[in-house]
Order: sequence, then C-alpha cells, then structure tokens
Amino acid sequence: MSPITWQSVKDEALRRIRNRDWPPGGQIPHEADLAAELGCSRVTVNRALRELAEAGLLERRRKAGTRVPLNPVRKATFEIPIIRHDIEGRGLTPGYRLISQQMHPAPGTLAQRLHLAPDTALLQVMALHLANDAPFCLEDRWINPASVPDLAAADFTTISANEWLVQNAPFSGGEIGFSATPATASDAAHLGCAPNDALFTVTRITWAGTAPITSVRLTYAPGYQMLTLI
Repeated sequence: MSPITWQSVKDEALRRIRNRDWPPGGQIPHEADLAAELGCSRVTVNRALRELAEAGLLERRRKAGTRVPLNPVRKATFEIPIIRHDIEGRGLTPGYRLISQQMHPAPGTLAQRLHLAPDTALLQVMALHLANDAPFCLEDRWINPASVPDLAAADFTTISANEWLVQNAPFSGGEIGFSATPATASDAAHLGCAPNDALFTVTRITWAGTAPITSVRLTYAPGYQMLTLI
C-alpha cells in the first residue's frame, strides 16, 4: 500500500470542504485525530492543512483550532509573465526591438517610490515587442544595478529586459497596477495609434527584500485583452 502523502490528505480535506462534510464556520478535527483516521503522520496533515490555509480555504488560529471560513477569500499567486510567451500563446509570431538603453539619474518621483537616494543611477531600457510584425507592447523599464549584479553582462539587443530579469533576478515581492491611460505622443508613435487613445497599461515594481530591482511601465497597443486563469 502506497504511503499517504500530504497531497492526498489535501485532496481529501478539499473534498470534505466542497461536500460540506466540514461546513462553513465549522471547526475541523484536530491534526492528531485526522492523522490517526487517515493513517499518516501529523506532519503530513499539517502540511496539507497549511496549503489549504494559504489558499484561503481554511482559517488556522493558534489555540483556537482550524475552521472552514464562512466567507473564504481565495488568494491568488502572481507570476511575472514573459511577453514573448504571451504573444506565442495567442498563436502569433513574436518580435522584439530595443529602442534605447542608457544609465540615467532616477527621476525624483521614481527614486522616492523605490526608496532610493535622489539621482541614484539606474539603467533605463525601452523596447518594443511585436506580434506578427505589428506593435504589441511598449516596455519602459528602470533597473537598479545594485540589485542585479549580472546586469552589465546582459545583451538587451537580443533578449528583452522582461525575459532576462525573470531568468536572472529572483524577486521576493512587489506591487502591480492596471489602468487605462491616454497615449502620449511617444506611445502613439511606437504603437501605431493616435495621441490620447486609451491604452491598457501595467505598472510594476519588484523587490529583493527591501532593495528595488526594477520599475516598469508596459503599454499595450489598442485592442489588447489580458487573459489569465483563476
């Protein structure tokens, strides 16, 4: 007989939640009791319940036990998408063109958001991503060299900063925003639209601990639709 894994315990717990064997607001059995019932160790049960708690499907409180929440809040995880993969996933042929790459003092508002000293030198990389040779996304990115030791070796003429950073600069946290913004003259020239057209824009900052890695503004050509899974 195969040993009971934490994944199988998680599946059984999830089944009980969905079937309301463990009803909303109800307390579930203690870990030791579940371990005895399912024929596994308490460590295995703990790992399974911890996974469900992290997903928002259980509430675990010290000395109060574990309950099924009355109003579960599903927690989402976020992976930074590689724009080339997004284009390929739409059945289109990706392309890429580096527009500029220069070290600049960080603008005042950006330095403040990144908790950097004024005029800290950052690398600004601007690039255009193409889909079937048509403009798809304009990438305007600032990178903190102090947080990316291998940055000097990166060749952004052949690989986008988006893809290179995903591969080479692990992050521990960040923030992301979505908005509709009017196209600037520069946006319009690169994306083939009219000035002031509403464009889907993503702004994102990623951190390694308390040190900023990068701040990016991704502006998509008219007609773009974000696709995701829940």
